[in-house]
Amino acid sequence: MKQQEYIQITEENLIHTYNRYPIVLESGEGVYLYDVNGKKYLDFGAGIAVFALGYNNRTYNDAIKNQVDHLIHTSNLYYHTPLAEAAQKVVKASQMDQVFFTNSGTEAIEGAIKLAKKYAYQKDNQTDHEIIAMQHSFHGRSLGALSVTGNIKYQEPFKPLIGGVKFAEFNQLESVLEQITDKTCAIILEPIQGEGGIYPATLEFLQGLREVCDKKDILLIFDEIQCGMGRTGSMFAWQQYGVKPDIMTMAKALGCGIPVGAFAAIKRVADSFVPGDHGTTYGGNPLACAAVSKVFDLFEELHLVEHVKENSDYLEAGLDMFVRKYDQVKARRGKGFMQGLELTIPVGNIILKALDLGLILISAGSNVIRFVPPLVITKEDIDEMLSILEKTIQSVL
Repeated sequence: MKQQEYIQITEENLIHTYNRYPIVLESGEGVYLYDVNGKKYLDFGAGIAVFALGYNNRTYNDAIKNQVDHLIHTSNLYYHTPLAEAAQKVVKASQMDQVFFTNSGTEAIEGAIKLAKKYAYQKDNQTDHEIIAMQHSFHGRSLGALSVTGNIKYQEPFKPLIGGVKFAEFNQLESVLEQITDKTCAIILEPIQGEGGIYPATLEFLQGLREVCDKKDILLIFDEIQCGMGRTGSMFAWQQYGVKPDIMTMAKALGCGIPVGAFAAIKRVADSFVPGDHGTTYGGNPLACAAVSKVFDLFEELHLVEHVKENSDYLEAGLDMFVRKYDQVKARRGKGFMQGLELTIPVGNIILKALDLGLILISAGSNVIRFVPPLVITKEDIDEMLSILEKTIQSVL
């Protein structure tokens, strides 16, 4: 079957919620993807920051295959060995106390919101608590996650959303302080905003939030779904700041392709949930947990966090060159292997041209090119990306 036939069949049968690029991917190897025609693409999107290990890692693949042959699914009415192993590794790496496995990042956000509300309810038996979220944030597309997503274009068609959510300006502590009342139960934010344009939080902002949360017994929730799992040069981004949250969400590279997310919490907060407060049919099943467990093993064996630290300056220097060279390239922002180039024009045509030249890039908003490659990329891969990007920019600008 030809590529265009696959595209036509897909468009006829799927609900149209994505504008997909006109290629049909078939396989992957290392940091490259291949379409059904055999064309090769250097991947600097990693399935939107998911495939940290690169494609076709044999050790990872074998762990998944082995689990399929043993037990794919049971229910959360029972224990199973991959669950114990995965939970222990997540707790150790996150420096939290307990974890709940979900099917996605969006579900992790839902669980974090519920946990914060239950913690507040236990204190005063009231149900009118408020959450402060950030403008230009992105936390997911379910109704609860949309409610704390600071972008009106995502929210408007689906109102009314859950109530009691206020929005403050990211990196402006005074803006947050103005929103706090005696009903505030939690503050939620991404340590590095992703969809909002790759904006890292400042140390002063996070320290200020931690201080006020401690003073008023407000829970601090960090969304590490995209910026976590080694992407910024530490296992989780908050660890570079030294500002620990009370609840943290994770997903994407947590399973490196197997759908799994999680929210973790410190013990006094985690203890708010009792049996019946939350649940999931598929979350934390043996297949997902086997993936999570092996991902942490491979992060350690491959020294991936150290690898990101050692090579992030090289990526940043290469991207900074475009800022100096082209007037339309306004700024570079980010940490580690989570970088963004802001342009003065929409980046859609640049991404399309790069795809034509064999480079996969994604955007963050309309005018930012987002770079979230597999964490195994080398300096040679970065050089190849920069070379293709240069040709792309020259042909479009």
